[in-house]
Amino acid sequence: MPGTRKLGRASDHRKSMLRGMVTYLLEKGQIETTVARAKEVQSMAEKMITLGKTSDLHNKRQVMAYITKESVVKKLFDEISPKYAERNGGYTKIIKTGPRRGDAAEMAIIQLI
Repeated sequence: MPGTRKLGRASDHRKSMLRGMVTYLLEKGQIETTVARAKEVQSMAEKMITLGKTSDLHNKRQVMAYITKESVVKKLFDEISPKYAERNGGYTKIIKTGPRRGDAAEMAIIQLI
């Protein structure tokens, strides 16, 4: 369930950060971040891909309300979601990469399958 981790941020900053990370993940295909953030991004990215599977006006407006770039929304509906048409969930995977050098936070790469 998204929103259960506070990630050490105020709610508006946390929501903005997650929106940016989901947008970047859908744009580039993979990002490197901490494990806790990756788990939050994974749940929201999978919700966006699921919304992108049916291309009606209501779903487009919901996705555009969350994703910050129109080009990424177009890419989601035209390229990403049709690729997962036969798949029921599990569109992303998290690969743990070890501790970060500065503060030993557990790092991970989240990528689209």
